[in-house]
Amino acid sequence: MQRFRVAHAPPKRSPLTRLRGALLGIVALLVIVGVTMVQSAGQVTAIAAGANPYGGLMRQGGFAVVGLVGMAILSRVRLATIRRYSWVALLIGFALQLLVYTPLGHEAGGNRNWLRLGPMSLQPAEFMKFVLVVWVSTVLATKRQLLGRWVHVVIPVIPVVALSMFINVMGGDLGTLMIITALVFGCLFFAQVRLRFLGSIALIALVGIGVMTLIKPNRVFRVMHFLEVDCFVDTEHAYDMCWQSLNGFWALANGGVTGTGLGGSRAKWFWLPEADNDFIFAVLGEELGLLGGVALLGLFVALVWVLLRIMHHCDDPFAWSLIGGTATWIAAQMTVNVAVVLGFVPVLGVPLPFISAGGTSLVSALLAMGVVFACIREQVNADATGTVQFEARG
Repeated sequence: MQRFRVAHAPPKRSPLTRLRGALLGIVALLVIVGVTMVQSAGQVTAIAAGANPYGGLMRQGGFAVVGLVGMAILSRVRLATIRRYSWVALLIGFALQLLVYTPLGHEAGGNRNWLRLGPMSLQPAEFMKFVLVVWVSTVLATKRQLLGRWVHVVIPVIPVVALSMFINVMGGDLGTLMIITALVFGCLFFAQVRLRFLGSIALIALVGIGVMTLIKPNRVFRVMHFLEVDCFVDTEHAYDMCWQSLNGFWALANGGVTGTGLGGSRAKWFWLPEADNDFIFAVLGEELGLLGGVALLGLFVALVWVLLRIMHHCDDPFAWSLIGGTATWIAAQMTVNVAVVLGFVPVLGVPLPFISAGGTSLVSALLAMGVVFACIREQVNADATGTVQFEARG
């Protein structure tokens, strides 16, 4: 008589488990660096204003805790649930964007892109980046078999994204528009949309950005100033449009190779506007030097590389688009921010991901990482499914 025993082969250790640990470590390091640098960059102005000298640590640290908790929660949510509620999140995102034009809206630096809620301010456009990367990936995954036709690539992704960008750009923020463009393009590219479709969409995006630049006189002036004025030579503009860029250069130069030491920046003593926000990389370069700046950029490169490796090991089209779009978002935003500080592009008001002051930006990036961890969890569970083997015994 033969007896059969059902045996499950021991699950192989998925490479995703190692990549998950690497991703968690990199994100944690970036958050720690960000909270530390926000505290350092904003301490002087806080003391001068009679505020809590540790306000930067408490504020950015608080947002970091909120973001990390949100990341942990999302990492345990089923992808099917996340996809189902992506439309709800999209409607909430649009509602928050429109609230900017109500009395709750707040204008700063010529841009009306903030909501003032008591002592807190939120930037809906930053939250919309997270919403769009999830929603666009949901749509592309749902229409996976139809993406060979132009109309299914365009509808409904391009009109919805264009509406969000239009609402945002009317508030004066061109930098966020450029990042959203890159983010959506990344989602489309990693969803394996045909290159000729991508080329057409890229051309439309470039024309749209050009038109939206021209409809605002201050944007045209800023671009023309960047193209015509050499801030290092033309001293006439040193106290005007060149002030922020020049002080950013001087901060980096003062840092040298090893830096002045944490807390030792001179630029943050009211010389450098937005020292804890858009130009925090200049303060970091001054205090931690060339070595610190290169190490930070290395962390971003490592983050993008790990995300792409994770995507390579995933089988779900939603994960491809979501992880690829997130990697493009982080890479593009980091590149633009550093390029602004180095003077390669005009000042655009784009924060450095995970590092710059700003709770909405930090929380949104961490929520996106939470969905990435959810993709990893489901893929690891799929990979761990044992094969059924039959053993014959006499």
